[in-house]
Amino acid sequence: MKTKNKKLRILVLNYEFPPLGGGASPVSYEISKGYVNLGHKVDVVTMGFKGLPKFEEKDGINIYRVPCLRSKKEICHPWEQLTYIISAKSFLKEHLKTNSYDICHCHFIIPTGVVALWLKKEYGIQYVITSHGSDVLGYNKRFKYLYPILATKWKEIIKESKLTITPSKFLQNKIKEQTNKGKFVVIPNGIDPTKFKPMKKEKRILVVARLFPNKGVQDILDALKDINLDDWKVDIVGEGPYRQFLENKSRENGLQDSVKFHGWIDNNSKKMKDLYGKASIFISASYFENMSIVLLEALASGCHVIASNVGGNPEVVNKDCLFEARDINGLKEKIRKALELKYKHILLDKKFDWNKIIKEYEEVLNE
Repeated sequence: MKTKNKKLRILVLNYEFPPLGGGASPVSYEISKGYVNLGHKVDVVTMGFKGLPKFEEKDGINIYRVPCLRSKKEICHPWEQLTYIISAKSFLKEHLKTNSYDICHCHFIIPTGVVALWLKKEYGIQYVITSHGSDVLGYNKRFKYLYPILATKWKEIIKESKLTITPSKFLQNKIKEQTNKGKFVVIPNGIDPTKFKPMKKEKRILVVARLFPNKGVQDILDALKDINLDDWKVDIVGEGPYRQFLENKSRENGLQDSVKFHGWIDNNSKKMKDLYGKASIFISASYFENMSIVLLEALASGCHVIASNVGGNPEVVNKDCLFEARDINGLKEKIRKALELKYKHILLDKKFDWNKIIKEYEEVLNE
């Protein structure tokens, strides 16, 4: 019989780990750090990238970066993900000659789950998966041609996992539309309540997103077009292939004096904390969303949140904050009311505290 909450040797797999990637990257970091704080040994195998060390220890986490093809920090193409699968397997064949693990925590069903499934078959290491959205069949149109090719392997990875964890009930339901052969649980993403805090609020609107069409930043710019912003300023934080289009749209909509594109900013930096802390309004206009970390950060920072009614967003904020995705007029009305300060600040639910969430993860790993 297993000892409850015994100290584990945990192998974490994620092709995206800070400073690479989007929302799932800091999530996997916080979970890994949480494991260490509870006394577990954590080794992470992730993608290498130019300028990053092949090995480093950070917050007690041993981070191994394997050589891969990857051109940008903020995005990883499918063929680049394939190089991670190949390189991670090659690294682990040698690594496991001198290292052993009680459990593997794998982030993303695809591509990372391919490596986790191989580890179970070749080395008998059980694995749990945390799904993040784009790894779910049919979730992201950007991968619509790949999903049919991956379907059989995808279902096998879920079936063979000890547990598939989703940050929202919405995403769990999306997986169950494809397969029920597996064990599932919802554990939300979290936030360190001490990291982001309200500051003296200014007339600032904040948008934090990867700059892709599906993030709906273009809808925000269109909604702002006919609104008298007066002395309000709009900060857009994020990088991506859609940036030039959005900058052009900002100028076309006459917003160049109000809108500033900051590019990518380190989430742990003082600048990012200041932007969140001083912003009065935060907007997320995504067309689909799993469990948005930026919404949690905005709430912790005391922002009034306006968010599209998609995915896990209704599990984070109440219906008064929501508008229907792509509904520019609906978004415009929400913004107008917010500019008049006609809102009540929503407190962040304690269930999103990382300290509580890590203990939930520890419990399922020890089952």
